[in-house]
Amino acid sequence: MAKVIYGGQSYECGESSVLDCLTAQGVAVPSSCRSGICQTCLMRSIDGSLPEKAQAGLKPTLAAQNYFMACSCYPETDIEVVMPEAGLGKLAARVVSVEYLGTDILGIKLNPASPLEYKAGQFINLFKDEATARCYSLASVPSLNELLFLNVRKVPGGMVSNWLFENLRAGDNVAISEASGDCFYVPGNPEQNILLIATGTGLAPLYGIVRDALLNGHQGKLSLYHGSYDVSGFYLVDELKKLAQMHDNFSYVPCVSDGVAPAGYAQGMVLDAALADNPDLARWRVFLCGNPNMVNAAKQQTFFAGASMRDIFADPF
Repeated sequence: MAKVIYGGQSYECGESSVLDCLTAQGVAVPSSCRSGICQTCLMRSIDGSLPEKAQAGLKPTLAAQNYFMACSCYPETDIEVVMPEAGLGKLAARVVSVEYLGTDILGIKLNPASPLEYKAGQFINLFKDEATARCYSLASVPSLNELLFLNVRKVPGGMVSNWLFENLRAGDNVAISEASGDCFYVPGNPEQNILLIATGTGLAPLYGIVRDALLNGHQGKLSLYHGSYDVSGFYLVDELKKLAQMHDNFSYVPCVSDGVAPAGYAQGMVLDAALADNPDLARWRVFLCGNPNMVNAAKQQTFFAGASMRDIFADPF
């Protein structure tokens, strides 16, 4: 008989779902529909195999991280589970380099004291002190880069970003969290076209995702649009242009929304430019990162353009 292990305790599951098994033991698991639709009872497996039905309807990025719906999970073997927010512990990291990527953007490379499992495009928390931390997306790719690569924009009055700009130096030791987030590339559909739209340092996760997709042999279009008010807001331009020269299926379009766009740059809002070039997004995958207003508008408009909500991945910040 399969057992469910949670919080160091082992419970006989019998023919019950994980949700029913745990709630019968007094474990508070959020739930609503109890039919595998609302995903309120989402949990994560850290050991043991999951029945296919337990992940039916989940985004591939969630399934790849062993998330499942407790109400639909009837385990056939022993399984150890945690709540979705569990596991984001702290680890130490050494600052290897700090450099300006733009007028108000820092590129920070970190060497974690112990191996960090992550996927390009996920994020980590970087701690200023025990009580103050901010999330930063990973622009690095695990199989390409030995170091973690963060892109940090200076936020006026920002407690963490100002501290990083003014105090962080190579050789410093910092605390970071384990990686989290579902905005990353999942192999398995190499012919699918992918649209990526970013503003500001929303470029960071997309820079990682694009390189990860190319590394995995993605063959469909990879169309990256990066928006800024003016040219001073762009960074990693040379790296992205070189990548576009190396791969016929990758295109990079920097979009200037205010002022005159120089040669090689598109004029206008990044979302408008992306949809003008790609009006039919049926069966496309979409990644949206950066300004929350842009991301929210883009989720709606790319859906109206034909993309399935299952294939739209967003990371607003």
